[in-house]
Amino acid sequence: MIKYGELSTKKANINLFLKQLKDNVSYALEDLDVKVKFDKGRMFITLNKDNFSLVEEALKHVFGIHEYDIAYKVSDKDFDKIANIVLKLVKKREFKTFKVETKRSDKNYPIKSMDFSRKMGGVILKNINDVKVDVFNPDLRVAIEIRMDAVYIYFNSEKGIGGYPVGVAGKGLLMLSGGIDSPVAGYLAIKRGVKLECIYYESPPHTSLEAKNKVVELAKKLALYNNDIKLHVIKFTDIQQAIYQNCPHEYLITIMRRMMYRIAERIARMNNCKILVNGESIGQVASQTLTSMNVINEVVKIPVIRPVACFDKLEIIDLAKKIETYETSILPYEDCCTIFVPEHPVINPIVSEAREYEKAFDYETLIYEAIKNHEVIKISLKDEGKEFEDIL
Repeated sequence: MIKYGELSTKKANINLFLKQLKDNVSYALEDLDVKVKFDKGRMFITLNKDNFSLVEEALKHVFGIHEYDIAYKVSDKDFDKIANIVLKLVKKREFKTFKVETKRSDKNYPIKSMDFSRKMGGVILKNINDVKVDVFNPDLRVAIEIRMDAVYIYFNSEKGIGGYPVGVAGKGLLMLSGGIDSPVAGYLAIKRGVKLECIYYESPPHTSLEAKNKVVELAKKLALYNNDIKLHVIKFTDIQQAIYQNCPHEYLITIMRRMMYRIAERIARMNNCKILVNGESIGQVASQTLTSMNVINEVVKIPVIRPVACFDKLEIIDLAKKIETYETSILPYEDCCTIFVPEHPVINPIVSEAREYEKAFDYETLIYEAIKNHEVIKISLKDEGKEFEDIL
């Protein structure tokens, strides 16, 4: 039994959120023998004991779930029959203290919630030795929901990962490097309902195949939450060399980022992505000062979302460890952002100077060629153990 949490605050458009959550849950569980149905109060997954652990593992990666409970459904609402089943279930558990909590969404049921809880507590006290009620810190919480269709009995709940169902907010394009920050930014964007595609810039022979494979692994980690991901791989070598040969070296990072943004915006529009997402954190490096962000952002009209902009590095690392991207991110393979780095990059670039330096080479033709020849790697949860499909 799935509880919605934040989704329950939605009004007229709640069905949009719940339908998307139902689709995402069904997708995550499509290889298992389950049935999924929902109403505005709860979502129910009917399963069998053999696939319980697999269902539970899958639900840990589905955004939009506030809490889930292993519930026992009782179709007959007669109190004595409910009590018999409750006794059978609690006798299988070890506890010294307990509390009964009842919710009654079926307002026509003749016993009110508080009275039902007291009555059921009395049954447990009468039939099980050496236990007592503790309403503040019980060993066992006996939760009972009296709904229109049936009565549901469950015990200690499991927390979901919250957020909004993936896809309900539309699509975004994540600028995915091999570092720690961008996968965390991607995770946070997915949590708010954004369905992600990713873009990665490689500079062979300056960057290695291992660096690219590292990014594929990071995208695979994000696919656990995103269902599947398209990774757009841009060969950035010619653009990067043109910048190095024609622009003042203190402006290399600024102009390189401006080119990345231009490419990302065009890839985003080609794929119906409404925003760009990246892992920039204010003040962390030269290109992430407020002045630098303004100068770099100037080349695009699409909104740029920076989920970790106000996180410090330790907070980002903690979240990277939680989502299991950290160990992959710290593998020692350089990406294109770490090559050709000047000794003293400008931290307060001037936009008019950046525009003037860019006139020194034909970047529009280079961008066109990079986009025209870019590679797309499709990564899906359903492709575990298979080769990823490359599409030119």
